[in-house]
This record gives sequence, C-alpha cells and structure tokens, in this order.
Amino acid sequence: MGLGVVGLLAGLMFSTSAGLADDQSERQPENFRDLVRVESERLAETNADVVALREEVAALLEEQNDPAEADELLAHASGTTAVTGPGLLVRLDDAPTPVQLPEWASPDDLVVHQQDLEAVMNGLWAGGAEALMVQGHRVTMTTSVRCVGNVLLIDGATYSPPYEIAAIGDPDELEETLLSTAPIQIYLQYVDALNLGWQVRAEETIEMPADESNLSMEYASVPG
Repeated sequence: MGLGVVGLLAGLMFSTSAGLADDQSERQPENFRDLVRVESERLAETNADVVALREEVAALLEEQNDPAEADELLAHASGTTAVTGPGLLVRLDDAPTPVQLPEWASPDDLVVHQQDLEAVMNGLWAGGAEALMVQGHRVTMTTSVRCVGNVLLIDGATYSPPYEIAAIGDPDELEETLLSTAPIQIYLQYVDALNLGWQVRAEETIEMPADESNLSMEYASVPG
C-alpha cells in the first residue's frame, strides 16, 4: 500500500508539471544560473538600445547647435558685444517739492527709489527686452544698481536723477507689458498724486555699448 501511495503521488506531480509546461508559451529557466543568464542577456540588449538612443540624441543636438551661433548668443547675453535696435526709453525723476505735502505722504514719496528702477527693469525684461542699459551702462548679470540716499550707484559710479533706462526690443510689447505690471501701476499713482517724473518714448534705433567691466570669475569652475 505504501508503494501504491508513493506511485500515485508521483503520477500527480508529473501530470501537474506537464500541465504547467503546456500553459507556458515559452520555456523558462528553472534554476538561478539560467535566470541570471537570461536576465544578463536582456540587460545587455537594453543597454545597447540606450546607447543607440543616446547617439541619436547627440546627433540631433549637434545638428541644431551651431557653435558660432552659440558663441554669438553667449556674447550677446553677457553684454560683451555692442548691440543696436529699436526699443523703449523710460525716464524717471524726483517730484518737485510741493508747498505742502498731503497728509498721507512723506518726503520719501517724492524721490525715485531703487525698487522703482528695479520695477522698470523687471517689466522690460518681462516684455521681451533683448538688452538693457541704465544711465548709459549696459546691464549684465554682474551689474549692480543701488540707490544710496537720493543718488544712484551703478558699478561704482554715482548719478543723480533723472534716471534713464533703455531697452532693445519690440517697443509696443515692451510698453504694454511694462504698464501692466503691478509695481509700475503703483508708481503711476504717485505720478498722478505727487507729480513724480515719468516719460516713456519709443525709439527706432538705440545703440548700446559693450560692457567694459571685468567678467573674469574668481570662484567659478568647469563642471566635471
């Protein structure tokens, strides 16, 4: 009886194994060595696909990026080359001292502040300005514009009002975007109430010199 039971169980195991084999569309490894081999082959195929795709992407990028054009764009963005084009001139000035200030106003409200200049510059950048100039100084990534008292400090040089900001770009787009910004709308309220200076003029040609400051980096390093 014991041999019979063992034989019956063995038959059931063989029939179950055969049934499972019939349900599988392809053969699968049944030990770790074969599993590692199969997965290694699959990984190699995947890596080969990745390498091929990377080579394709690099070829496409090489076609789109012209080194000469990239150098020109870099020089333009860094302000190391002079530029000319149509644009917008914005002029800000302190208000004349009134006989009597309104109760809500203070003497500080009568002068142009750093935040007013920054609002104009940011509004012009938002309007698509390709280049900016403040008081004849080309604005670059290293330009420092600060108000000290009632004078303007730009890269170590001081200026008194009126202040003039020039932008190269589409004059209509520049002016529309500039006037729609919240800080400028607030400034214009002071223009109406206290007669702060404000002029906007489109120009067919604005000439901006190249930035002559030292652009060498002290702490920068090449990645990698």
